[in-house]
Amino acid sequence: MTMVKICGLKTPEHVETAVQVGADFVGFVFAPSKRRIAVEEAKELAKQIPTSVKKVGVFVNEDAETIRTIAEAVPLDYIQYHGDETNDFIQQIGLPALKAFSVRNADDVKKAAAFGVDYYLFDAPGTDFRGGSGHTFDWSLLEEASIPSEKVIVAGGLTVDNVAKAIQFVQPVAVDVSSGVERDGVKDSALIQAFIHNAKGAIQ
Repeated sequence: MTMVKICGLKTPEHVETAVQVGADFVGFVFAPSKRRIAVEEAKELAKQIPTSVKKVGVFVNEDAETIRTIAEAVPLDYIQYHGDETNDFIQQIGLPALKAFSVRNADDVKKAAAFGVDYYLFDAPGTDFRGGSGHTFDWSLLEEASIPSEKVIVAGGLTVDNVAKAIQFVQPVAVDVSSGVERDGVKDSALIQAFIHNAKGAIQ
């Protein structure tokens, strides 16, 4: 069964919904974004998340000391690198990691092979900020990836309506959603519930 990451959560209600319905990862954004959360707020929300649900912190070109400090404070299970971080930088920090890759063409997919991380998150290019654009990318480009499917996470423009199709096409280990479970730019509990239901019910 495909795992699900709900990203950009900011309220107790939406964290509770994600956890209760079966999310496997909960994402907190610590980078410039309309979904950015303060460390103290994330710390409070983390208290209601069971250890079976992994807490992911999203960072864009942040310095190592800040990443380590926030990871310990919340605490985080994974660091999601969503900027121009190098593999050397990620290895120096040494925490469990996801690396995001914006996919425009096959070369963008091939870049992933240079990284040694726990999961590879393939996303559509951002607009104002990195990620969270609400656009999909050409999933067939992932056929160029020399990455095992059990390490592939698909993001970018996923919604209640297309998540099952994405899972059937790519067969990733997990899917990641942010804007696709929002109404008017705010997370919606009913959409979170429907998204997780549709993702978990998809036949791989």
